[in-house]
Amino acid sequence: MSIYLELFKVFFKIGAFTFGGGYAMIPLIEEEIVTNKGWVKKEDIFDYFAVSQSFPGAIAINTSTLVGYKVAGKLGAIFATIGVILPSFFIITIIATFFSRISDNNTIKAIFTGINGAVIVLIILAARKMLKVAIHDGLSVVLVIVTVVVILFTDISPIFLIIGGGLVGFLLYLYNHHYKGGDDDLS
Repeated sequence: MSIYLELFKVFFKIGAFTFGGGYAMIPLIEEEIVTNKGWVKKEDIFDYFAVSQSFPGAIAINTSTLVGYKVAGKLGAIFATIGVILPSFFIITIIATFFSRISDNNTIKAIFTGINGAVIVLIILAARKMLKVAIHDGLSVVLVIVTVVVILFTDISPIFLIIGGGLVGFLLYLYNHHYKGGDDDLS
């Protein structure tokens, strides 16, 4: 099977079998592209998620594009992105066609209640994994605490926090690289 079809197949599976959006997809994305395929190293996957979250659009779509590009260039990015998008497109089209007829059905309501519970757990698991990887020094702890406090107690847009975090990382890189004679490592 060509690498393009393999990218399409893997990301189609990710798109088809995860509910709840991007963060709920993180565990399956990690399982497929790190553990099963080895396309991305375990220590690099959360960098992909961070970059994907920093750009406009859904994290799963951005991640599929990045991974597809890494694995097989521009065409790989296209195949991976189409693969992750198509299941949602098909499902939403079907639901939109029939939703008004089934939205009051108690069985359907019960199914969505169960899905919602599972999605919350998937998001918590993804956050836990991201915390383990992201917090590696005192500065990381401070940034996480400041970000949580700002999100919870102000109306500042998360966009500014992402930009601010990127700026802090860049300034830390400059400091390490130019003033301490460090290499390109930010730690």
